Amino acid sequence: MSRLIRDLVGAAGKKGKFQGRTDLDLEDGESKGNIVLVTEGASIPNPHGKRLVNAWSISLAGAVGSLLALCLLWPDPYRRILFYLPDGVVVTFEITVLSICFAVPLGLVTGLGRVSRNRFINLAASTYVEVIRGIPLLVQLFYIYYALSRFVKVSGIASAVTAIAICYGAYMGEVFRAGITAIPKGQTEAARSLGFNRFQTMFLVVLPQAWRTILPPVGNECIAMLKDTSLVSILAVPDIMQRARSFVGTTYLYFETYTVVALVYLIITLLLSKCVSYMERRLNYYDGR
Repeated sequence: MSRLIRDLVGAAGKKGKFQGRTDLDLEDGESKGNIVLVTEGASIPNPHGKRLVNAWSISLAGAVGSLLALCLLWPDPYRRILFYLPDGVVVTFEITVLSICFAVPLGLVTGLGRVSRNRFINLAASTYVEVIRGIPLLVQLFYIYYALSRFVKVSGIASAVTAIAICYGAYMGEVFRAGITAIPKGQTEAARSLGFNRFQTMFLVVLPQAWRTILPPVGNECIAMLKDTSLVSILAVPDIMQRARSFVGTTYLYFETYTVVALVYLIITLLLSKCVSYMERRLNYYDGR
């Protein structure tokens, strides 16, 4: 560490940027003092540093340990509850994956529309965002499944996927818009000077760079989407919450059932957040983060 400091000070001194001297340069009889190096910014710990114990590992170990302890110490009813939920977990993942497959492209199209120079496209995308963000997801679920059933009959899962995709497509549209506008205009100008058209500039230059900024909030939206699938139980869709409500309806074990449900949701969301963190770290690999 001391060698690194001496090298830095020596290099700065050669360039005339450092007017002081190191302890090695002091003449006999002079007092030694400390050297303060001023950098461009504060030294912030790397959030992606590899640590054995962190908030994520503590939360996951606590959730898994609590669930195992409950099942081992009180197998009846906790083990019965846990074995009753797997079918609901499968349905929850099915709705989440389908919703993501529709919400992400919809968010991309909305984000592109929000930055479009075409007035009509920009107005349509902006209106969609303002309207959908102003209506709660629960109301959208009721409207698609019950109100629109007067004209079109749709299943519970189809209604859930449609409502969640439309709702989160609006939120992701703002994420994409923010990520696109964060790229310096010089990148666009450089691409156009090389002969790229607008489509090529956006999809070959701007979006690949914006994706590193977009990925973390998109990942958070996907995790929030998974948690919001619990609302589809009102449509009699057999997800985790609906299975739990069915179990409670026959046993009246509210505390035990919803404790297990909360731990299951926590474990799933923690694993998904780790996947998002890994992808973010891979995208930022060459930045040395």
